[in-house]
Amino acid sequence: MSKAFATGPHEGAADDADRRAQLARIRLATTLFFGIGGFLFAGWSVRIPAIKEQVQASPGSLGLALLGISGAAVLTMLVTGAMCRRWGSRQVTVASAVLLSLAVVPPTLTHSPLTLGLTLLIFGVGYGAIDVAVNSVAVDLIEAIDRPIMSGLHAANSVGSLVGAGLGAVLAIRLAPLPHMLVAMPLGLLATAWAARLLMSAPLARASRPKPAGPTHGGGGGRHLGMVVALASVVALCAAYSQGAMDNWVPLHIETDLDGNSAAAAAGYATVAGTLTLGRIVGVRLLERFGHVLVVVGGGIVAAGGALLMALSPTLWLVFVGLVITGLGLANIFPTALALAGQRGGPNGIAVASTLGYGGILLAPPTIGFLAESFGLARALTIIAAMLVVAAALSVLVRHEFRRDSEPAAQPATPVAETASST
Repeated sequence: MSKAFATGPHEGAADDADRRAQLARIRLATTLFFGIGGFLFAGWSVRIPAIKEQVQASPGSLGLALLGISGAAVLTMLVTGAMCRRWGSRQVTVASAVLLSLAVVPPTLTHSPLTLGLTLLIFGVGYGAIDVAVNSVAVDLIEAIDRPIMSGLHAANSVGSLVGAGLGAVLAIRLAPLPHMLVAMPLGLLATAWAARLLMSAPLARASRPKPAGPTHGGGGGRHLGMVVALASVVALCAAYSQGAMDNWVPLHIETDLDGNSAAAAAGYATVAGTLTLGRIVGVRLLERFGHVLVVVGGGIVAAGGALLMALSPTLWLVFVGLVITGLGLANIFPTALALAGQRGGPNGIAVASTLGYGGILLAPPTIGFLAESFGLARALTIIAAMLVVAAALSVLVRHEFRRDSEPAAQPATPVAETASST
């Protein structure tokens, strides 16, 4: 027996262990980048009242200034897919995290609504770019490790938001917005530097874009994939709309419709955030054990029932039961839809789904406010249940496209093989 033949199995086992270690580092880095985005955005958000006083903005002028974030983020999302294809998703993720870390300081130096809005354009560019880029990295990583980890990564974003908001609340007691952001900025840059080193420590192949099963004619496969991306993106919109509506209107519903105090209203918001985070933390195991169809479609139907209970119940404790049910059912819909859009459409698919999802968040407050004027806030909130039913119904249409991570692959993947153009 030759030496090469005798040691081959040991070498193969060593190679497998090395690949797993490399992917573990990349996964940790990706998780950190999700957390960095949430940390920086939440840290900025808790200082908006102080910034409003600093620039002496009216509610209307402040709203226009804040459109700088929204508008720049949406426009940046539309082009980030092309940037990821050209320079690589990991490179764009690192660059956008650096930009976002730096962008938290300029708004604190402004003294008018106009200059505030202009500086927030930079913040919006960084936020929009990292949203698409890090989700594109996540899609590559999902294929490399063959596990549905998108929900867990989005949970990291929620945890980062909670840390950023908590630290901001503590620092806001003693610090003005500028010194606060001078603390947040180096924290963001240091975390980015550490995460970037891990992220670039090993090659990561771009996720393939599989063709649909069955015969296609005349480019029908491309049209089919485009339809899958479109449907997944609308599912993402419905899920994001529901979350945005709950974030913005549930505290007011508790105070005005149920005579709850401010503590109960804050607890309502915390319940939404906490159940979404918890649902995403356990989402990976749920998806692996029960499959995407049950978790996404079933979760949407369950969440719709919870939303109706939350909106129409006259009793405060039942409202909280409804919030828990809605949050847990909703938790994995948006990450799974985003992953499907990326798996079938690449970075462009992520860009479309992210843009529509962000659009849903922006659309929720004004539409529910308009409906509340005519029908009352409680009835207006039932639109959340309608959006969740739509998300569940559209998920049924693309049920065959969901990854079957619990099924054994026909051949083992080579997750760290990479060409010169890979991300």
